[in-house]
Amino acid sequence: MPSLSPAPPPTGRARRRAWLARAARDGLLLLALLWAVQAWQTRDVPSGAAPDFSAAAVLPPDRDAAMLSLAQWRAAHRGRPVALHFWAEWCGICRLEQHSVTRLAADWPVLTVATQSGAAPAVHAVQARRELPWATVADPDGTLLTRYGLKAVPAFVVVAPDGRLSSVSVGYTSEAGMRLRLWWAGLWAGG
Repeated sequence: MPSLSPAPPPTGRARRRAWLARAARDGLLLLALLWAVQAWQTRDVPSGAAPDFSAAAVLPPDRDAAMLSLAQWRAAHRGRPVALHFWAEWCGICRLEQHSVTRLAADWPVLTVATQSGAAPAVHAVQARRELPWATVADPDGTLLTRYGLKAVPAFVVVAPDGRLSSVSVGYTSEAGMRLRLWWAGLWAGG
């Protein structure tokens, strides 16, 4: 009659291998889920050329009101990818990203779009209070956000040197992720 004793416990190496296999499977599942969420959030983003716009520049109160367009911003940074960072005064995740955006703007051309946060003077007050030295345009009613097919903030958009949309992400984006997207857009453009 065969022995019905339990199987010996797995060795340390077998346990480690099983743990690594589970971790790899779970990691791939998480990456697939994150990719699916990002694809769903950006499903209405237009492909091809970045939609041009002209909006009220956020300037100190002692300066005359001015309009700033994406075409002007790109022309001022010819041959380089530029970033659009959509944010809102009331957005908690945007506040988590603000220091990353400030550091990024020291090295790359970043134009921020304050959406659904009031007119330019109100946005300037927020930026002054938070000490945000960003080049910003006001999008008081969310028109620009909608024009880009976005439904949430923060959103990080990279416009390649040739004017096409290179990368769009919604939700928190790390500083490294922002830099990598800009670098990649410049690399493929020969910049």
